[in-house]
Formats: sequence, structure tokens, C-alpha cells
Amino acid sequence: MSRTMARRPTPPKPPAAKPPAVKPAKPGQARRAPPRGPAPGAGGLAWPPVLSPRFLRLARGAWAGARLFIIGAIWGGVALGLVGLWFTWDLPNPDSALTQPRRPAILLLDPSGAQVARFGDASGQVVTPAALPPYVAQAFIDIEDKRFYAHGAFDTEGMARALFTDLLHERVVQGGSTITQQVAKTLFLGNERTLRRKVQEAFLALWLTRHYSPDEILGIYLNRVYLGEGAYGVDAAARLYFNTPASRLTLAQAAILAGLPKAPSSLNPIAAPDAAAQRGREVLDAMAAAGDISPAQESAALPQLTNALSPTTRTSWYALWVMQSQSATLPEGEDITFTTSFSPHDEQLAKTALNLAIEGQGAALDVSQGAVVILDAKTGAVRALVGGVGDQLGYNRATLARRQTGSAIKPIVWLAGLRAGLTPRSILFDGPLDLHGYRPHDYEADYRGNVTMTEALADSMNTVAIRILLRAGGAKRVIAVANQLGLDDHFPDDATMALGSGAVGVLQMAGAYATFFNGGKRVTPYAVTAINGVPAAIPAPVQVADPTQAQQVADMMRAVVTGGTGKNAYLPGIYTAGKTGTTQDYRDAWFIGYAQGDIIAVWVGNDDNSPTKGVVGGLLPAQIFKNIAANLE
Repeated sequence: MSRTMARRPTPPKPPAAKPPAVKPAKPGQARRAPPRGPAPGAGGLAWPPVLSPRFLRLARGAWAGARLFIIGAIWGGVALGLVGLWFTWDLPNPDSALTQPRRPAILLLDPSGAQVARFGDASGQVVTPAALPPYVAQAFIDIEDKRFYAHGAFDTEGMARALFTDLLHERVVQGGSTITQQVAKTLFLGNERTLRRKVQEAFLALWLTRHYSPDEILGIYLNRVYLGEGAYGVDAAARLYFNTPASRLTLAQAAILAGLPKAPSSLNPIAAPDAAAQRGREVLDAMAAAGDISPAQESAALPQLTNALSPTTRTSWYALWVMQSQSATLPEGEDITFTTSFSPHDEQLAKTALNLAIEGQGAALDVSQGAVVILDAKTGAVRALVGGVGDQLGYNRATLARRQTGSAIKPIVWLAGLRAGLTPRSILFDGPLDLHGYRPHDYEADYRGNVTMTEALADSMNTVAIRILLRAGGAKRVIAVANQLGLDDHFPDDATMALGSGAVGVLQMAGAYATFFNGGKRVTPYAVTAINGVPAAIPAPVQVADPTQAQQVADMMRAVVTGGTGKNAYLPGIYTAGKTGTTQDYRDAWFIGYAQGDIIAVWVGNDDNSPTKGVVGGLLPAQIFKNIAANLE
């Protein structure tokens, strides 16, 4: 036995496991791969089926899709919110809009208290449909929204019909808005035609139907619908157009009002009486077709459409002048009423006389414009003021224009001469005159030689006018007299002042001439006699000329119409006196005179100061004066 210890024998290795037997495939059948179970785990355990790689791949794909969906939903919601915010961020508060205040109303009355003009919103009472004659509300429904009680905020049938009609005509000819939508637009929105406004209108219409019944919505509509000329609601419109409350409207009047929402500015009875009557016929036809009035009722109402129209005027040159002159006295946010010295008769008389003259002779004489002022010679109260021919909202030539006066300034020069010691019988020389190269001459080529002061004014002698100016102490002295009579415009400080080279307004000239016919007192032309029933502060006449001298100038102006340049202003049986005026190249022609207690100032010419075809103060202006003077109230 060896000294080395013997080794322990190594235990035998277990036999290797045999792979599972594979059945041979049948003929014609593919050989099936042995089943692949889960890979053994660390402890020899297999993966559970729910954690298999295939399931995990599916789960990861589902999670990725869900995550994309959630992210898209979040951003979609944000985008939708932003779009909604863009449509609605400036939506008005419906509750506050329902009680939105109207604009203050400014009324102008004549001395009898009759309304002659109005600015701002017309005032009216809140009415309910039940308090009105049944045909009033029905007229609006039949012409604006026949199915008002049959639908909600929107009338899909009406919208489809309107869309078809518009497509058929290839333009917008019919609207599909319901009364509820009109209320939303009237109360909360404007007339802007955009997608955003239509969406806002839809939101607000839904809000209205949720908070109000159809009768309440109709009541809101009747009280807030705009019916032209600043009238919101049927009662305000009824009082404005027909001088009656809405509770007393006739069927014809109701039809006219119901026709206004379509185009309130161009269909109302003041702006377009004929169009208003025609639209009223359409409303009556719609009511008869709906069976809400009988054929007999329609036949009885049709002739009343024209009789229902109001004589109230839209505005006038006079009213605009009052508004401009009283702008500083208007209270903030309050109604105000001005009582004025306005005479509707005299205003219409002056307007007609001027328009007929320009329209009849203007083209042949190249004269297109004119202005007329009528004022009380004793007080300065303006009875009529016409600022031009045509648009009454345009440039007011009676108050704003400054035109050269020509010889119409001569009565003031003559008054300065009387103050210097001359008399109506003073002898003056009418002949050639040279003032440092300035050689004035008369309208007629021949000079008259020695003439009286009265004769010189009657025939408007230019050389005599300058000689009187020089006798009076020069242009500065004559300008001072003009200033005393209320003419504060710029006058040239030279001899041409005596011939009317200075520019003056028509209203100012009328006020200055009053001094010659009221005993020498300067008057300040005014219109407002009371504000909200309280007498207004009226400047008192101021004595600025000697009464005898003022009367002497008036008597000399009487000679102008009896045998001088103003013969066309003469009226048998009516005392008239005045003075003609014509400027260089016949650019301006004037006649200013006195008749029946009033001063009438007339100017004609062109806005661009272009020459006329020989128009002189003794022709067209004198004829206009005569037509007015013969018919003064």
C-alpha cells in the first residue's frame, strides 16, 4: 500500500435529459415545431402568460395610442376653448344690456310749442304686447317672423328658405333671422356682418330663449327695435312719426312701423314718405295673406297709409345752427328742450324762393348756391335761416361762409358820412378818381357829376362811396362804425373797403342792417328763447347809432327800391327798403333789406368763388327778396 492516500472516487454524472420525441409528420402535412414554452426563469420557472413579450408589445402600443389620444384631447380642448373665447370674450352682459340707457334727446320747438327738430333718441313709454291693439304686434310678426311662436331661437325652415332664395338669385335677398335673433342683435350687438358676430348672436339668442318666454321676447323686441330717426321701440316711433302713443296706433300706422326694421334709415316716414307707404302696403299684404286681417280691413287701411305720415321735418339749416351755437350749454346725459324763434312758415318760404331761383335760372347764369336769413329787426330773433341749396346737412353758407359784400356795405359807409356832417341832401361829385394809381369806376360807364347823397346810394356810385369814406376820416373810421353794428370780420384798411372788398357772413350782415330800421340799436342774432321752459338770456339791443341818422340811412335805402338798383325788390302796398351788392367779376350778388318788420338778407354765388354770368344784386337776389317779402307771416 503506498504511503499516498488513495483518492475518493468521483460520483457518476446523471444522464442527460433526452429531448422529447417528435412524431413523424404524416404524409402531406408540414412538420410541426415542438411547443415553445416560456423560457425558464432564474429558478427554472416559466413567464406568466400576461407578461409575455407579445402581450407587453400590445400593451405598449395601446398605451402609446391612449397617450396620443389624451394629449390630442387636451390640446383640442385648449384650442376649442381659445376659439370659444375668441367668439365670446367681449360678449356683453345680457342683464345689463336689457336696461341699456338711450341717448339724450334734444328737442327744438317753435314759439307755439310745436316740435320743429329733434336730435338724439326719441323717448317713449315701455309697452307690453297685451297693452297694444292686437294688430300692432301681429304686423311685426307677419312681416318679420311668421313662425315666431312655432320655433325656438332659430327657424331652420326659414333659414333654409332664405338660403335657397339667396342661392337662386346669387345674392343676399332674404334674411333668415328670427325676432329672437333680432333682439339679440339689437340689444347686444351691432350691424357688423361677420362670422364672429353671427356666432355671438346665436349664443345670445339661446340665452334669451332660456330666460324669457316668447311673449316676453316679443315685448323686448317691440320696446327696443330701432325704427329710424333715433326712435327705439314702437311707442317712441309712434310719438315721433304720428304724434300719438303706441296704444292708439291705427292699422295703417302699425303697418308703416312694422315695415321699418328692414331699413329704418331709408324707409321711415320722415326720410322717405313714399317708400314708407309702399313698405306699409307690403306689411298689410302679409297680414292679409296670414289671415290676421280681413280683405275689408286691408282695403280700408290702404288709403290711410299716405294720410298717416307725419309732417315733422328731419332737420333744417336752422336746427343745425342752433345745435352748433348751443353746444356749450348741453348737459351731459340729460334730455333738453330749446324753445326758439323759428317760424316754419318763413323757413319754408325762404327755402322755396331760393330753390326756385337757383333751379330755374342757375344753369343759365352759372350760379349754383345761395343763402337766406330772416330776422326780427327790433330784437334780432332769427325766424328763418337757409344755408344753401340741396343737402341740409352740408356746409351752412348763412353762418359759416365769408363773402365779399360789394356795394351792400355802402349803408355803413353812408352812416359814417352822416356822422361826419353830411346829410341825405349833401351834394357829392361822381367823377373820375385817382388814389395813388387806384382808379375806381362805377358799374355804368358814364359818370353823373354832382349828385345828392341819396341819389348816390340809390344808384350805387362807387366814386362817391370813396369820397364819403375820405370825408368820414378814412377806412379806419368806417371800419369802427362797422364794428359797432356787429361786423367784426376783417376789413381792408384802404379805400376799397367802401366798395365791399371785405368778407362778411350773411347772418352778420342781416344783424347789422337791423340797426337802420330799429332806431339805431345793434342787435345780436339769436334763436333760443327758453331752455327746458326757463327763459334764456337774450342780449338786449344796444344803442350804437343816432336814431335820426339811422332813419336817414333807411330812407335812402327806400330810394334804392323805388328808383335805383333795387327796383326788382319793390312791392306795391308793402314798405320795402334795402341795398344791392355785386362783387368783382360777378362772383357774389347780394340784396339785404327790410319788409314788414323783418330784415331779409340774400346772397347767391358759387362755393368755388367762380364768376357768374352777370348776376348782380338787383336781379336774382332782389327777386328772391321780393318773393319772400310779399308772403311773410
